[in-house]
Amino acid sequence: MNKSRKVGKYEVGRTVGEGTFAKVKFARNCETGESVAMKILAKSTILKHRMVDQIKREISIMKIVRHPNIVRLHEVLAGRAKIFIILEFVTGGELFDKIVHQGKLPENESRKYFQQLVDAVAHCHSKGVYHRDLKPENLLLDAYGNLKVSDFGLSALPLQGDSLLRTTCGTPNYVAPEVLGDQGYDGAAADIWSCGVILYVLMAGYLPFDETNLYNLYSKITAAEFSCPYWFSPKANKLIHKILDPNPKTRIRIDVIRNDPWFKKNYAPVKYREDEEVSLDDVRAVFEDIEDQYIAERSEIKDGGPLLMNAFEMITLSQGLNLSALFDRRQDYVNRQTRFVSRKPAQIIISNVEAVAESMSLKVHTRNYKTRLEGISANRTGQFAVVLEVYEVGPSLFMVDVRKAAGDTLEYHKFYKNFCAKLKDIIWNPKEGKDSSNLLRTRAC
Repeated sequence: MNKSRKVGKYEVGRTVGEGTFAKVKFARNCETGESVAMKILAKSTILKHRMVDQIKREISIMKIVRHPNIVRLHEVLAGRAKIFIILEFVTGGELFDKIVHQGKLPENESRKYFQQLVDAVAHCHSKGVYHRDLKPENLLLDAYGNLKVSDFGLSALPLQGDSLLRTTCGTPNYVAPEVLGDQGYDGAAADIWSCGVILYVLMAGYLPFDETNLYNLYSKITAAEFSCPYWFSPKANKLIHKILDPNPKTRIRIDVIRNDPWFKKNYAPVKYREDEEVSLDDVRAVFEDIEDQYIAERSEIKDGGPLLMNAFEMITLSQGLNLSALFDRRQDYVNRQTRFVSRKPAQIIISNVEAVAESMSLKVHTRNYKTRLEGISANRTGQFAVVLEVYEVGPSLFMVDVRKAAGDTLEYHKFYKNFCAKLKDIIWNPKEGKDSSNLLRTRAC
């Protein structure tokens, strides 16, 4: 089914991300030509799960915290049944992927990312906003390698008259010890702890607190039981221990971090307009009258095939005019998505995907050349889900986008490598001109 779709002034393209409550699509501003990410939420889902206040808060927060190292929210639109959040399109993928591919990063490179992270977090805190889920998977990289903080879904603004937060959330390995208690905690101090864990991971290539048993993990976090590897410089070691202080009252503050000698090396604060006015009128309009707003959606539907990828999408997807990134995973290791190419008919691709998935004991749901695979995560603590979507990129040439919908990113990397090995008969290598699995490169070995 081929579609050409518009939402307001935006031409909507392929899906680049999918979660429990939202889908993210690539889109293009037809007036300016700018690439954007369009986060789409169904109003029925928001109302059913009573998430109106949460979503409104997330959108408001992202409009308030405008900073070069934070993913920018451009505007919010409303349709009859959906809400469209227009975000900056960040092309460099997750910082997590860079760590998976390279292992530990050099100290100077780690420091650069940490400086940008601290600047972004400091800006949030100056606005009274606390992220509460800082981790490498929520840190994106732009085309120039600059860090961008994303995903404010767990962010919080403290209630009036109470400076303490009381919701236990975040990813266990990055969570501050006081968050695990029930006495309330300072959001700023908790974010600083997470920044320290991220710095450690960047420089070490592994987590400071990592146990398969949650009780053991929490015990180590509460006691700040960790050690720095030998290759950490003495100054970096000292700073990390000040950040990973289990006592939030004595933990180093952001202003002190910024004056630390190790932090200040080659530090160049990014320049931006601090007095930029931010309007929340569009947010109010969407949520105050959630049913009455309407944005025209035009669809041209043709039968008989998967989605047709247009030239603009292909160029953007393949990082400029170098189309080899469509075929060579080595050139694309930091992208959020994984993909392969096939010369087989679309229906044959789907049939093979379904057969392999079933052989791996995964539940399969297919609709219009889009397949969702579901199972239980390897550590049996939650759901693991993957979405595959077939696109026609040329005559008898199809690209299959594969993306994680739920579960651990590292587990997804391992799944992708194993899954594609089983699909080797339908994967095409343009260099050899025949079906081959040599094309595939995965980001985790």
